[in-house]
Amino acid sequence: MKATQFLISTLKEAPADAEVVSHQLMTRAGMVKKLGAGIYTYMPMGLRVINKVAAIVREEMNRAGAIELTMPVIQPAELWQETRRFETMGPELLRIRDRHERDFVVQPTSEEVVTDIARQEFKSYKQLPRNLYQIQTKFRDERRPRFGLMRGREFIMKDAYSFDRDPASAQISYQAMAQAYRAAFDRFGLRYRAVAADSGAIGGDLSEEFQVIAATGEDAIIYCPTSDYAANIEKAEALAPKGPRPAPSKPLTKTPTPGKSTCADVAALLNVPLQTTVKSLVLATDELNDKGEVAKSQVWLLLLRGDHDMNEVKVGKLPGFEQGFRFATEAEIVSHFGCKPGYLGPLNLKLPVHVVADREVAVLADWICGANEVDFHLTGVNWGRDLPEPELVADIRNVLEGDPSPDGQGVLAIERGIEIGHIFYLGTKYSKAMNATFLGENGKPQFFEMGCYGIGITRLPAAAIEQNHDAKGIIWPDAIAPFTVVICPINPDRSPEVKAAADKLYAELLAAGADVILDDRGERPGAMFADWELIGVPHRVTIGDRTLKEGKVEYQHRRDAEAAPLAVGEVAAFVLGKLKR
Repeated sequence: MKATQFLISTLKEAPADAEVVSHQLMTRAGMVKKLGAGIYTYMPMGLRVINKVAAIVREEMNRAGAIELTMPVIQPAELWQETRRFETMGPELLRIRDRHERDFVVQPTSEEVVTDIARQEFKSYKQLPRNLYQIQTKFRDERRPRFGLMRGREFIMKDAYSFDRDPASAQISYQAMAQAYRAAFDRFGLRYRAVAADSGAIGGDLSEEFQVIAATGEDAIIYCPTSDYAANIEKAEALAPKGPRPAPSKPLTKTPTPGKSTCADVAALLNVPLQTTVKSLVLATDELNDKGEVAKSQVWLLLLRGDHDMNEVKVGKLPGFEQGFRFATEAEIVSHFGCKPGYLGPLNLKLPVHVVADREVAVLADWICGANEVDFHLTGVNWGRDLPEPELVADIRNVLEGDPSPDGQGVLAIERGIEIGHIFYLGTKYSKAMNATFLGENGKPQFFEMGCYGIGITRLPAAAIEQNHDAKGIIWPDAIAPFTVVICPINPDRSPEVKAAADKLYAELLAAGADVILDDRGERPGAMFADWELIGVPHRVTIGDRTLKEGKVEYQHRRDAEAAPLAVGEVAAFVLGKLKR
């Protein structure tokens, strides 16, 4: 490719709404253009990156035995109604109607459609296992699209779906996909971790996320530096403290805490460790009638140590919370506790509530909590003596750095990551909902055991930039760079020798299969170098009249501080050698 035949549209400044580095640099490098909130045009430079990502994913999926197809972006609601996701998925699912007032959805994922294909095509256990995948446009109506391609509404995703005869076979398919993902992500040249994860709205049991390590990552990755344990913050278990609960040593005392409504403020006032305080979180669950109206509500009190934060995913899996929960209204709080938020606790309640204690709180002695009276807290609170044991003790908090690792092999550390892939073992969640069966060896109908496997094709380049950039711009790994090599001739219009040398090197690299671009625009050296440093092409060869007279050109990797001289006759072999590493 020659630059004059391509579209290079770099900008000196990023748009004001570009909050993260990847959004800023992709816009400035002319890779994307915003069309609407969370909706982007992939410009030629960015599309080359996306196509390279997709090609690597496609190769590894094919190598793993998956079969490619393409499912419609617009899907009839009837299939989604079979699984009830049409009603339950929430506003992220974009629902539309055609001219005949028939309901459709703009697909965010395709479990329903692919399950419908399986129940039509796979009639016997002899046709299994099967894995169908697509690389297709998706749409999720995010409440707050931001961060460019990191959290857009329209995006490209690779989604695959495996169909097996039994759980043991499904586990084999799952592990085959896990290996294929590692092979693909290794080829991208990115630092990543595979972490145990929660399945979220898609559902399922066994689940792993693939996270690109980046300081700007949205997700907290929990891992043990001395073992293989890794999980995301929603999944990471906080172990129960070892040893029995200490015996009470302090009397229950109502203590004035004027104007101190947070655990941190109370601990500072009383000059005690924050770990001795207990925070009260009041939640509510609703029972709905046949019309979808709230028929009855139940109030819950969750108790966590003052230095801990509630993990909503863990709470959502507690008995009684399966249908969802919300934070209680102030009216509900006042009616049950007789006090406004800020001074709440489990003693002296006006109406009964269900009490859930975190594992750490369950073994505390002489702890501090709200007195259910403004400007007062209770000190010296003890289970059994001052209040009944909690109805339920559970892990309901986020882990902290330094907590014991669940595998017993050390302590936990935390780093930030960006999710680029997710694999799920679904079991029969969708096949049962859609009555998708095949004839087993016994001649009887059986439900498919399914798995689901996604990679964010357009999210991955943004994640790569968050991990690989500097003050000048992007630094692409070779495998997904828009061009791998750029040739920069200095003033070729004034020097026939420079132009001839540039054309010759370009032809040699092109013939050898290198993904090379020749910058024949005639730009000033400073502007030309700034463009390619911003775009992030990893290998640059500069050809100038002065060095050419000495029989040399200059080579510089995007990460190198300075260029290195090379003999003209050696440069092509040298660059090709770099590309093979």
